Amino acid sequence: MAEGDGFLSLTRKRFSARAYLPRPVPGDKLDRCLEAARLAPSACNAQPWTFVVIDDAETRARLADLTSEGWLPLNHFTKQAPLMIAVVVEPANLSSRFGAWIKKRDFPLIDIGIAAEHFCLQAAEEGLGTCLLGWFQEEKVKSLLGVPRSKRIGLLITLGYPADPSVPAKNRKPLAAMVCRDRYGEPPSP
Repeated sequence: MAEGDGFLSLTRKRFSARAYLPRPVPGDKLDRCLEAARLAPSACNAQPWTFVVIDDAETRARLADLTSEGWLPLNHFTKQAPLMIAVVVEPANLSSRFGAWIKKRDFPLIDIGIAAEHFCLQAAEEGLGTCLLGWFQEEKVKSLLGVPRSKRIGLLITLGYPADPSVPAKNRKPLAAMVCRDRYGEPPSP
């Protein structure tokens, strides 16, 4: 492995798992994933997140039902995941809210995205699979999990041992198609 390839290797290993083994996730592995998320940076160190771990089988099954619409072939794999995590968006601190207002940016949503990816990368390091979900019936999920109506659930994350741990091919644009040098639209120098 070349110098600097450790992190790239980990990012290549991480994929969205859509089938899970019926094998429980050890508590120490879950704790390390949560710790990785806790250590994520956030605007003005606001840390605008709460992670709700759903491991009760009945609650998890009801939550899985709220991630698919029946008529759409989305997220049916969620019933297999041994754990699910709801990422609740919390109010940012005053300096982050002020900066967000001035710059017209939703810093808490950016922050939870970073924290969620820290969680997912640590899960990959642990040999676990994850999938970030944005498609779910939010009001019903909030009711199920006791999340106040005034809050938002930014993401759900499935967690478990992937049924097939082989990493699928990543279909990504080439770097040259997404990198500009000095000005938008200018290709990078060779």
